[in-house]
Amino acid sequence: MQDKDALSTLTWLLDAGADEAMGEEPVNRLKAPMPHPPLEGPEGRARAQARPVGSQFVSAASKFREREQPPSPTPPPSDNDAIGTAQRSAAAASSLADLKAALEAFEGCGLKRGATTTVFADGTPTGGIMFIGEAPGRDEDRAGKPFVGRAGQLLDRMLASIGLSRQTNTYITNVMAWRPPDNRDPTPEEGAMCLPFLRRHIELADPKVIVLLGAVAARHVVGLSEGIMRSRGRWMDYRIGEQTVPLLLTLHPAYLLRQPAHKKLAWRDLQSLAARLESLNLLERRDAVS
Repeated sequence: MQDKDALSTLTWLLDAGADEAMGEEPVNRLKAPMPHPPLEGPEGRARAQARPVGSQFVSAASKFREREQPPSPTPPPSDNDAIGTAQRSAAAASSLADLKAALEAFEGCGLKRGATTTVFADGTPTGGIMFIGEAPGRDEDRAGKPFVGRAGQLLDRMLASIGLSRQTNTYITNVMAWRPPDNRDPTPEEGAMCLPFLRRHIELADPKVIVLLGAVAARHVVGLSEGIMRSRGRWMDYRIGEQTVPLLLTLHPAYLLRQPAHKKLAWRDLQSLAARLESLNLLERRDAVS
């Protein structure tokens, strides 16, 4: 009975086209094939050279995938690249005019694309007194000069109260050369891109006294981490090359417009500034204004 069943099975296989024996042992198709034993002699070497190895298949597949994948887009320049460009451009400037031209040519800060003008400085750089604010506002962006709006008008009155003016002895600039959208505070990255220009600006102007207006200027120039209300009226030293110059922290005029009750604090800072300027022979001694 068993022989008859085997014969019937063989007949069915022949009818199905399985009329050629492939080997004496059954092959388990679910098991990975064993590698061929190395062949010896010239015939073996020729066959080995003709048969591609696995690495050749992998290499060909990799090349195919590389052809299929689109090329990666060129990454935009990083902040570090922009800061490096700013440092080199600022260092190459040998005069205030050169620095202004370098700043106008600088494209690393995104604020420039939304600004109308580059706001560089205003006043008298040879007077020895340098005021530094934070960033241009709408009026400054239109005029191309710092502190020309309501805050600038208040600053002019504050300066006049102790015998200072842009026309004779005061030089004014900002940390940022371009207006941030909606007058927001500049980000640390934006400040870092403009800081090389500001530092070179200070070196070329060579002031004898520096006044920082507001928390943003204090944060970027001297790294102030605490609030300006706790720091206003404080004198610090700022190094320019081999020398140090006195630096005063005070309130920003725009803040005083919002908080007029604090004008008395700014007045105390102005009196301290006047006394320091008189001691340095940068301001004629006069009676105190009540």
